[in-house]
Parts: sequence; structure tokens; C-alpha cells
Amino acid sequence: MNSGKRLLRWASGIMLVLGTGHLSLLALVAWEDIAGWVDRGMWAAVPLALTDGGAVQAVESLQNKVTFWAGPGSFSVPLILLGCLTWHLAGRGVAVPAAIGWGLATWCALGGVLLVPSPFFAGIVSGALIIVAARKEGRPEAARDREKEPA
Repeated sequence: MNSGKRLLRWASGIMLVLGTGHLSLLALVAWEDIAGWVDRGMWAAVPLALTDGGAVQAVESLQNKVTFWAGPGSFSVPLILLGCLTWHLAGRGVAVPAAIGWGLATWCALGGVLLVPSPFFAGIVSGALIIVAARKEGRPEAARDREKEPA
């Protein structure tokens, strides 16, 4: 396995662990809210409650919204999808653009600063691995061959 592929597989593994871990933790913490969605119907996860001129929302309605935005509406689903895509592309030998790594690293750094403590910072590693893998793929073949030659 070449080093670019290995780096992308590590990056995707980190993304998959972060995304699935986030959803799993939410399922453990807010199981009653999620089970309530099944009882009331999925459309009741974030009900559209029109208030009359600034009335305070019910605590239950706010809890439903928090659970939704912390779970299926959060970063975890797109992060899992990006991790799966990165894994698939690595398997085919296709380089993921460095801009994706930069975007992921920046987003995770900002999220980590705004939500301390959080595992957002682990996403920076994933972004950095994508950047390094893209740079390795972008180098000319002659430069890679020179690195392999013994000194």
C-alpha cells in the first residue's frame, strides 16, 4: 500500500470514528427523545410551532430541537459520508484534493475553539493527512524516485 493511500485511509478512519462516535453518544444520552420521534412520527423531531408574538417555547420542544441538531442534523452525517468517500477514493488510488483537507482542518479548528473541550481537534489530524496525501500525489514521479534511492 503506498503512503498516500495509507494516509487517506487513516484520515477516513478518523472521520468515521468521529461521526459514528458522535451519533452513538447522542443515542445513549438522548435515547428517550429519539424514541419519542418514533412514537410521534419522524416529522415531530423538530416541530414547526408558530408562536404568538414571542411566547416562550416549551422545554420539550427545545429539547427535541437540540437532540435533532446534535444528531442527524449535525456535522456527523456529512463527516461519515466524507469519510466513506475518502476511503473509497483511496482504494481506487484517486487523490483527494488538498482543498478538502484545508477546509476540514479549518472547520475542525474553528469548531474546537468554539466548543472546548471537544473532539473537533481530532478532525484537524484528518484534514492534515488529506493535505499531505494530496501533496505526495502531486509531486513529479522523478522526485518520488529520488526519495526511494538509497543515499
